[in-house]
Amino acid sequence: MKNIYKIIKRIADFTACLIGLIIISPLLITLIIILSIANSGKPFFYQERAGLKGKPFTIIKLKTMTDKTDENGELLPVVHRITKVGSFCRKYSLDEIPQLINVLKGDMSLIGPRPLFVAYIELYNEEQIKRLNALPGISGWAQVNGRNAISWEEKFDYDVYYVKHQSFSLDMKILIKTIEKVIAPKDINNSDEVDMPRFTGSRHEPSNA
Repeated sequence: MKNIYKIIKRIADFTACLIGLIIISPLLITLIIILSIANSGKPFFYQERAGLKGKPFTIIKLKTMTDKTDENGELLPVVHRITKVGSFCRKYSLDEIPQLINVLKGDMSLIGPRPLFVAYIELYNEEQIKRLNALPGISGWAQVNGRNAISWEEKFDYDVYYVKHQSFSLDMKILIKTIEKVIAPKDINNSDEVDMPRFTGSRHEPSNA
């Protein structure tokens, strides 16, 4: 049953993303043009993340911040770099749209644990590392249950729960909740990396959930 689930999910992911990209292409092209102007010709943001089984891949997002630096060459705080259109994109998760390309390539799924930095892998405990046993997703169980408003440990508990209970019904539940949160945004911080402290390891014993 698990193999059938994975096969059907992959087909559904590919089909939905292909159709989705075609439908929203006018919006995506418009955002690319505006962000190219706002970010000196750089509309996309690329970063290495951990995929299935920890395999690195390059995630693609719309670039919502400039690369402005201070007199010492250090990047300015987020509040001084995020553009107006970038802030709008983040509010409605429009910066996530290019990740549909990651899904088409097979690096990600529409639903799954969010892909995090490869460096975090060595910090996971024996339970948390199980989150790597599923393709990372654009949205996931943790995202619809608090996103950046919850602790790292709570995020990982939700991620591992998803990995252990993957099903079409759970995926549909997450998809519906994701749509609701896009329509009525909440639990969204300006930056996963700046506003949410870096993960430095857990302080409690692994959960058996």
